[in-house]
Amino acid sequence: MRHPALRLMISGIALAVAGTAAGCSAAPGLAYDQGVAHPEASGSAAIAMVPASARDKTEDATSLSVAGTPQGVKAKEGMLVDAATGQVLWSRNVNTTAPIASITKVMTALVIIQAGNLNQEVTVPKEVTAYVAKYAANAAGLVPGQQFTVDELLHIMLVMSAADAAYTLANAYGPGLTGFIAKMNAEAARLGLTGTRFTSPDGLPYPSETSTYSTSADLVRLGELAMTYPEFSSIVKLHTYSVPATVDHNAVSVTSDNALLATYPGTVGIKTGFTNAAGHTLLFEAVRDGRTLLGVVLGSPITGFASAAQDAAKILNWGFALQASG
Repeated sequence: MRHPALRLMISGIALAVAGTAAGCSAAPGLAYDQGVAHPEASGSAAIAMVPASARDKTEDATSLSVAGTPQGVKAKEGMLVDAATGQVLWSRNVNTTAPIASITKVMTALVIIQAGNLNQEVTVPKEVTAYVAKYAANAAGLVPGQQFTVDELLHIMLVMSAADAAYTLANAYGPGLTGFIAKMNAEAARLGLTGTRFTSPDGLPYPSETSTYSTSADLVRLGELAMTYPEFSSIVKLHTYSVPATVDHNAVSVTSDNALLATYPGTVGIKTGFTNAAGHTLLFEAVRDGRTLLGVVLGSPITGFASAAQDAAKILNWGFALQASG
């Protein structure tokens, strides 16, 4: 069971206390990953698990922890909370705003799910092709003029992190991108996410590399809320998703790039991201022995495809061991 209110003032912040390239070919040298397509993403990415008993006593002074800190975490910012008790177990630079890449799509999905009517059919707009090409974005190859249900597009967007699915949904629910982005920012304001700003529905560098940003504290709160919606949580735990061909559209098959799903037992989601400015980012949740831990890492090194997942695994190992020993 989740903590009913994830809302304490900690360090001056209102916060929630409490694999592989998928479904399409990516252009060589792809700079922006709406989840996965990255020039170094070749084959499976193994996550090195750090012994849960390890403790790094050199953590920076701004970190919050209850007993030591996880060892070897390279992310610039991050946080880990117990989703049941609301206790903050570890954090690093929780006030720092940073680009978040495709974690942006968590808010996109939340706005759409709250609006409802997920069984309606939406037409893929013609503009999506140029949009994807302009940013060399990760895409599922949606064909303009074809129709998918909103639920199908949510699956494609969240599992594969497809920018063409995000564009199609935002265009329909705005209506138009400008209208939809306004709704994203309005929801962020309603939730008290004061360190968050959206300028795209997908985390692409529009209009700049850093114009969409958030903080670790805000993202943990956002992730906590999103995971309370069954429509969301049932999607982000999936390794793969397929839509068979119909008279309305071609077949689409996508695979999640969240390495934790394949390598870390108990992982139940939730969203990856990558851009050159953001580095690797990951909002994650895992369950072990009835305990649920929710966390985020931002700014993990760009030199390794699974660097965010490696950081998350170290933090989770430490967090679960901490709880077990406590």
